[in-house]
Amino acid sequence: MADPIEQFQVKPIAGLDFGEVTLPILGSVQVAFTNSHLAMTIAFAAVVLFLTLVTSNAKVVPGRLQAAGETLFDLIDGVTDSIIGHDGRKYFPFVFTLFMLILAMNLLGMFLSFTATSQLAVTSTFALITILLVVGIGFAKHGLGFFSLFWPASAPLVLRPVVGAIEFLSFLLRPITLALRLFGNMLGGHIALKIFAGFVVSMGGLAAAGGVGLLGLPVAALSMGMVVGITALEFLVAFLQAFVFAVLASIYLNDVVNLGEGH
Repeated sequence: MADPIEQFQVKPIAGLDFGEVTLPILGSVQVAFTNSHLAMTIAFAAVVLFLTLVTSNAKVVPGRLQAAGETLFDLIDGVTDSIIGHDGRKYFPFVFTLFMLILAMNLLGMFLSFTATSQLAVTSTFALITILLVVGIGFAKHGLGFFSLFWPASAPLVLRPVVGAIEFLSFLLRPITLALRLFGNMLGGHIALKIFAGFVVSMGGLAAAGGVGLLGLPVAALSMGMVVGITALEFLVAFLQAFVFAVLASIYLNDVVNLGEGH
């Protein structure tokens, strides 16, 4: 049975391994165009192509492609508007970009041999960009008043330091939970899919040998059913994880955009 972890290994594309390069601070690093870069590039190109096709031939009565694009647009526009409020439109482009890129990487991972969002480095980058934007907006809009986010005025005075410390720790954990949630869901689902697919091949081969090996046929059939079920579930998870990331990004933005307004 093939190693289920092998599909997550970052490997240089043949002919695009440029060897080691010495950088001033980082020292010697390996430079190559990898399967991870390829997956992210294809996802980016797919998003650009999809949005271009949706907007270039827009009609009053939308076709299927335009309807799909408008549905995704309205979905995220509704998220930012309902969570952030009247300022939500300002941050819609960022949240929509996050959603589309993550969705494209998740879905492409169902067809390619490599899933970019199964790499912690990729999901951590999305999470770090989100949190840095949140902190930047917080200081830009409120200055040092940003720290009032960690001082719950509604709590009893004696409990405020404790609750504030918990809130501050929770804030520091946000990029970690953002990254791990997306990474863990994509990693776990693809491992399960590969394991059951391996059972189909190995048990099917055993049954083909005849004799006692025919006992492997029911296992192969059951494993095939699991593969079909997990595949359908993974398509749903691919969408849900992109949507959850967009919702959480909007919630974190709302905390600083509407700081102290109780929105």
